Amino acid sequence: MRRRILGRLAATAATLSVVAVLPALAGGSSAQAHDGSGPAAGSSYRSVGYFTQWGIYGRNYQVKNVETSGTAAKLTHLNYAFANVGADGTCFEGNVAGQADAWADYQHPVDAATSVDGTADTADQPLAGNFNQLRELKAAHPGLKVMISIGGWSWSTHLSDAARTPASRKALVASCLDLFIKGNLPLLDGKGGPGSAAGLFDGVDIDWEWPGSAGDTSTVYRPEDKQDFTALAAEFRHQLDAYGRTTHKHYDLSAFLPAAPAKMDAGFEARKIFHYLDFGTVQGYDFHGPYEATTNQQSALRAPAATPVAHDFSDTQAIGDWLRRGAPARQLVLGVPFYGQGWTGVPDGGTAGLFQPSTGPAPATWQAGNEDYHALKVLAQSGTYTVHRDTRDGFAWLYDGTNFWTYDDPQVIAQKTAFIRAAHLGGAMVWSLDGDTSDGELMTAIHDGLTPHHH
Repeated sequence: MRRRILGRLAATAATLSVVAVLPALAGGSSAQAHDGSGPAAGSSYRSVGYFTQWGIYGRNYQVKNVETSGTAAKLTHLNYAFANVGADGTCFEGNVAGQADAWADYQHPVDAATSVDGTADTADQPLAGNFNQLRELKAAHPGLKVMISIGGWSWSTHLSDAARTPASRKALVASCLDLFIKGNLPLLDGKGGPGSAAGLFDGVDIDWEWPGSAGDTSTVYRPEDKQDFTALAAEFRHQLDAYGRTTHKHYDLSAFLPAAPAKMDAGFEARKIFHYLDFGTVQGYDFHGPYEATTNQQSALRAPAATPVAHDFSDTQAIGDWLRRGAPARQLVLGVPFYGQGWTGVPDGGTAGLFQPSTGPAPATWQAGNEDYHALKVLAQSGTYTVHRDTRDGFAWLYDGTNFWTYDDPQVIAQKTAFIRAAHLGGAMVWSLDGDTSDGELMTAIHDGLTPHHH
């Protein structure tokens, strides 16, 4: 099953702020001071891609695909999704259905054909699985940083409890660093053991969905999460820096941040958290989806004038709302979807299906209403669907007379990377790498859009 990073953007219109427009963003606050952990050489932008632990199964998207698609050379950061936090408030590894998958992470043997460096795993090596493949990927791309992402939509359940007190925060952070940064994985059937993953992870991504507001059904939240998130980021920064003094290395710290102003205000002290974070990735997708009856854009650069939703979500709104709350532009990395949201039973309505009623989620490969870009590209070229664009507002959709899919393609991404540059943002983030084509078409569009052009 696909666990999803997506937080539902269920905030009422009354709580939302005015939609931001680009000119307001490109003001004087963009030249922010940095710590010494800037992006990889050759570009001033970060390019962050989420690799899903479970993508190796049904989708058969392996770490090797990050290499063969050409994507690895275009990333500054790969975020491994996800690590879980248990009821005791600590990071853990194991094989517990729906809770942990050490088999995917570091146990399963990878054959020569599937491995990054072309050699098969041996029975006696302590680290196998995705983690060893990521180590091989880093050997081929020394500038690539691999981050462990903690939480996500399904696994943020215990983060509020774990972040409640100085003692619990210290214990949580120490456990996560011990497992992933120091690499002391539990020994399971001959795999793992002390130091087995040492040197693999270059930092931590806090993916708490959401401090101070509702997330997944079982996820705990409370008003004091807002201050506790800042304190948790401070504790991660403190322990990462202390360990970094022993390894002579800077470890990055990032966080996944919401697009809804109500969620920003409930859970994040925007002026404080960037003292501890190297950067934050802003959710630039799931603005709408088939959990709503009416079709709409899921990831538009700007909210269309004709939207039936007051104070609608968009990239410029999300970024603008973070900037107005005091977030530094250069530390904001805009999220881009490598998948689409779809509805079925949609009449044309004179808008090719946009802003129309539906009968439910469109049929799809893995989960109704949610389809990877590479599959949508096949639909777009099938002759059954027509591609429609709102070039002013920066979004595209597919429509076949009944099924409606909103998604990003290279043309939309070109508009978004131009926006990232014009607004002096920190770069682009991708959810998730397994949605791209086998030749990395969308990642190439991001790279081309963010790479300085020499004339």
